Order: sequence, then C-alpha cells, then structure tokens
Amino acid sequence: MSAIVRVDVGRYDYAVAGSFKFLKPGRDGVVRRPSVLVRLTDDEGFSGWGQAVPMPTWCYETPETVETTLRLYLAEALLGADPEDLEDVHARMNRAIRPAFSVGQPLCKAALDLACFDLVGKRRGVSAAELLGGAKRSSLTLSWTVASADLEAAERQLEAGRARGYRNFNIKVGAPQSAAYDLELARTVRTASPDGFVWADANTAYSEAEALKLAPKLADAGVDVLESPLPPTQLRGYQRLKAQGALPILMDEGVLSPVELREFIALEMLDGVALKPARNAGLWPSKGIVEALWQCGLMVLGSGLTDPDFALAAAVQLYSWAGIAYPCALNGPQFLADSLGDAFAQQGDQLLLPTEPGLGFVVYEPVAELLETVAEV
Repeated sequence: MSAIVRVDVGRYDYAVAGSFKFLKPGRDGVVRRPSVLVRLTDDEGFSGWGQAVPMPTWCYETPETVETTLRLYLAEALLGADPEDLEDVHARMNRAIRPAFSVGQPLCKAALDLACFDLVGKRRGVSAAELLGGAKRSSLTLSWTVASADLEAAERQLEAGRARGYRNFNIKVGAPQSAAYDLELARTVRTASPDGFVWADANTAYSEAEALKLAPKLADAGVDVLESPLPPTQLRGYQRLKAQGALPILMDEGVLSPVELREFIALEMLDGVALKPARNAGLWPSKGIVEALWQCGLMVLGSGLTDPDFALAAAVQLYSWAGIAYPCALNGPQFLADSLGDAFAQQGDQLLLPTEPGLGFVVYEPVAELLETVAEV
C-alpha cells in the first residue's frame, strides 16, 4: 500500500490542425484545445500523470472550473489515499464534489483517476490495460471525423482521411445542418467508403420527431449506427428510437457511470454506448460501464473528446482491454498539432497500444515546469 502525498496541477492548451466545429477561437482569435494536467506523487516517490479535457461546447465543465475544483476541493481530498484503491479514490472525490443526476464534474475527476492508474502501473511495472484485466488487442483501428456544414469542405476532409490510410468514418450530423444535408453527407461518405464503418453522431442536436423521421433514411444512406440523436433527458424519445429499430441507437452524453447506464438499459433506451473515459470520470467507472454493456450483449464503441496525450493514452488502454473491434472515433491525432511527449505509434489508421508502464505516455521532462503544487502532506 502507498499513500498520495502531493498533488500538482497545471494548464496546457494544444495547437490545433485543421478546422473542427467544437474547437472555438479564444479571446485572442486563436483556436486551441484546452487541457488541465495533474500529477500525483506517493510516499515512495512514484508519480502518475492525468489530464482533464474540458470543452464547454461539449459539456458544462470549463478549463477554469476544472482547475479551481482540483486546487480547492479534490486535491486535498486525495491526500493519504491509496492510489490502488480506486473505489475509495472515487468515494473521496464524490464526497468532496457531490453528484447531481449522476457524477458531478466527471471530466475533472477523470484527471485524478487517470493519474492513479499511471502511478500504480509505474509502481508495478505494468500497463493500465493490465491493471484493468489485460489487453485483448495490441492496436486499435481509428475512424476519421468528417464535420462540416459545407459539402465541399466535408469532401476535402474525407479525402484527407483517405490519403492518411483511413477506411472508416464518423460524421457529425444535426444543427446547424439540415436533414437533407445530413443525408447527402451520409451518401457521400458511404460512396467513398463502400466497405467501411460509417457512424453518425448528432451530439444531441435532433428533436424526437426529426430523429424518428431521419433514422430510417440515414440507414438507407449507408449509416451503420446513430449516436446521441437526442438530449439524454428525453427518455421516452430514446425508447421510441430504439423500438423503431431503424439503426442501433448509441448514447454518449448522459452516461457518466454504470449506475444510470443500468437504468437506461432497463428502460430499453439504447443499443450501446459510445464510450469516453475522459467524460466517464476515468478508467475505473468506464470499466464498470463496459462490463454492464457486456452483461446485456450491447454494443461498446470507443470514442473521445479530441483527446491529447494522457487522455488519449487512457482511451487506448481502455479500448485495448475491452477488445473493441469497431473503429474508434479518437480524433486527437487528426486535429491536434503538438504534444507534450513522445508521439503515439500509428500506421495508417492503426494506433498501437503503448508498451510503457502506466498509461504508456512518456512526457518530456520540462513539462513539469507547467505544474504547481496545490496540496501536500
């Protein structure tokens, strides 16, 4: 057993390549992908890194709220905790920042969960995937994101992905795009990738009536699954979409822990989940989500939040343990232009599982200068 004796926190915003509608310019007009870094150190001198990836265009958490919550509430709560006792770690965090409908500030809490996995993996000399139960895959197939309200721009994005060796595509549908545009986009991508996996993500932008009308048409246009067609509060709408059966209906927003997922499954609202450990408060709750889906024979798809570095490494570890064979919508390598450490090994659309202990991401030494100690025994 070890105990956490120091918590360091810092901010780093990544340069962005290309254009993605969820990545907005800052006050200086420059588009960046914000993140908050965490480092935990135990009483034996081992350290583990984690990362929160908030973005207010996707969720209510901002980089500023993540940083202040870590500094003022969660860091102190973890002092003395055993990083191997993830149940206790999450209980401490959930006492400090209480749940609402589900986990409160899950993106913030994910940073500490990831840092625990990284620390423990380094202490034991094993990967996070091994800590979860063992990797079932040594690489993941990636999906390329096509996201534009202009068809010519979308076609350029599609061709850029094909030029990089990608064979599978996820498309962003819903407002501000029209239904007619979404169908044309789906047909365009299916034509370019006749044998690929085409995954439509509405990011909760449809109304129930729109989704029920469009789902059969999207299926006819070549879409394989429909993610987050409605806000997660529209329980009856999800029930009707699943009962319609035009496409497998995946939830994302609204599934933060195994608790509400089991309720949604019992209510027959979904066919699977587009998983995001960065949104699900980290790897420990995400494992419970995967196991609940396995138990019910539902789909497990790997997704992300344009994850950099440690967040991306955690997703790769989780999806390798879960043995996800579907293409994973991890678009950090597509949209991010810099890194805080050694690059991930990628061959075409294959992202290789890191072999280093813990999360497997090796950070450059000067990155520690970004951090400030916020709690210490």
